[in-house]
Amino acid sequence: MSHLIHSQNTMTVAQNVRSHLRNKPYLLEALEKGIVNLSELSRQIQIELKTDDTSAIKAALRRYSEELQKHKQKREEKVLQLLKRSNIAVYDRKSVMITAKELPSQTGMKVDLLGKFVYLLDRSELPERISTLVKHDNCTMIVVHSPEELEATPGVVAFLATLLAEQNVNIIEFISCWTETIMVVEKKDSLKTYEVLSNLVG
Repeated sequence: MSHLIHSQNTMTVAQNVRSHLRNKPYLLEALEKGIVNLSELSRQIQIELKTDDTSAIKAALRRYSEELQKHKQKREEKVLQLLKRSNIAVYDRKSVMITAKELPSQTGMKVDLLGKFVYLLDRSELPERISTLVKHDNCTMIVVHSPEELEATPGVVAFLATLLAEQNVNIIEFISCWTETIMVVEKKDSLKTYEVLSNLVG
């Protein structure tokens, strides 16, 4: 009977630990990468959950960390396989404009943000004398064209954004639509972005 009660208590602790970590993405990422001190984290969670069972917390963290690492590995394998079957295209001389008013018909891309409009245009198409909230000139648009299962593959956007962030590349605009992943970067970052992505894309 006492063994059953201990098992139930351990399960409750594990559930409480997972629930506690659910809204702490930085800790989940550390567990996923296996770079967190489980003993220290156990002590912190013990204080926050107001419980005395440090050993159960640490055991729950260890199991959770192992699960997260397995899921991450499988997810990244799927993402990498998808990217290997993708193609990449680069378009220079692009501009990004954010306006409070809709512009006359343009040939570029437009996103309606309910009161604000984001335009991605060729520099030669820029209208004259238009009031803009934000404007980025001389940008590069990089388009990754992937198979249709892109829509059903979680983690592609996060993987690409993290990869470029680690190279200190700022993505000005990021659009993911069906089979197309569109990233707009500053001209100075275009070569670095292309080199990073071309190492992944088939």
